[in-house]
Amino acid sequence: MGESAGTSTLGPATGEALPALPLDAWRPTKETLHRFVQIVGKVALAKGIRRNHWWHMTYRVTARGWSTVPLGTATDGPVFTCDFDFFDHVLRISSDRGTQEEIPLGGQSVASFYGEVVRALENLGIEVTIAHPTPYDLPDHGRPFAEDEEHHHYDPVAAQRAFQVTSQVARILEEFSATYSGKISPVQLFWHTFDLAVQRFSDRKIDLPASVDPVTREAYSREEISAGFWFGDSKVPEPTFYSYTAPEPEGLTELPLQPPEARWVPSGSAHAAYYAYDAARRSPDPVGATLDFLHSAYAAGSRLAGWDAPALACPGGITDPVLESPWRGWPE
Repeated sequence: MGESAGTSTLGPATGEALPALPLDAWRPTKETLHRFVQIVGKVALAKGIRRNHWWHMTYRVTARGWSTVPLGTATDGPVFTCDFDFFDHVLRISSDRGTQEEIPLGGQSVASFYGEVVRALENLGIEVTIAHPTPYDLPDHGRPFAEDEEHHHYDPVAAQRAFQVTSQVARILEEFSATYSGKISPVQLFWHTFDLAVQRFSDRKIDLPASVDPVTREAYSREEISAGFWFGDSKVPEPTFYSYTAPEPEGLTELPLQPPEARWVPSGSAHAAYYAYDAARRSPDPVGATLDFLHSAYAAGSRLAGWDAPALACPGGITDPVLESPWRGWPE
């Protein structure tokens, strides 16, 4: 059986722009929740209408948690969404037929949660076949979800705090996104890596080697500059903002980043810009400092990749040359 924590190791929320979320304070809950979102993410992968760069199977941040996009098609209904609600602490599966099922997040192992998701979908008349019902790119990737009794921790305070962090970070990423008028992804939570990110694209196609796996091929089929946040893991043991340019242009790591605490670090065969979440929290202006980081990393990547940054700029989310003039605004 699963369990919920009786007393959280996290202190009370303080209304900060960026609430505290040390990795060690919620690691067992994070590891369980990561597998929960992978289970539902694989449902989205199976039932979503495919979009470029996998945008159909990611989560969007809502006012209460993380939600899939509407799933199902016009000929393969019902249409449904799966919503992690971190106030009621349930997974809520709702259909366009007015029916819904709720699955508690507390008191569940990964195995029991997986069984409940399968049962709920059947009750709603939704036929889903998950091709690979095992974790993706996690240490236990070979173990079926249905057999995982190891991960069974759910601290509701920690889970809600994690949601609050993604809610605030999503607002920052939306503000950053508003300044770019080119092809850009939604701000989305990726369930395989458990990070919140947004990608800016150029129209330059990337020829990847035939040996590259299909997931990566679709994700990086166009030149992109990605910006995001992850909670931390064994390699980066603290919550961190990041950015990278793919493919990486020569000389990228020689360009400066802001704020001064930001740095370039090796990442696979390339590099990424890192800015520690706690460094942003210590700043007099955490939101402004984070935006400075995101803009500086984009400026470095776009400059060396040869993007026409002025033409792609969208100050204040406005592209119309009349409306962006200082004497004109939204009509009354």
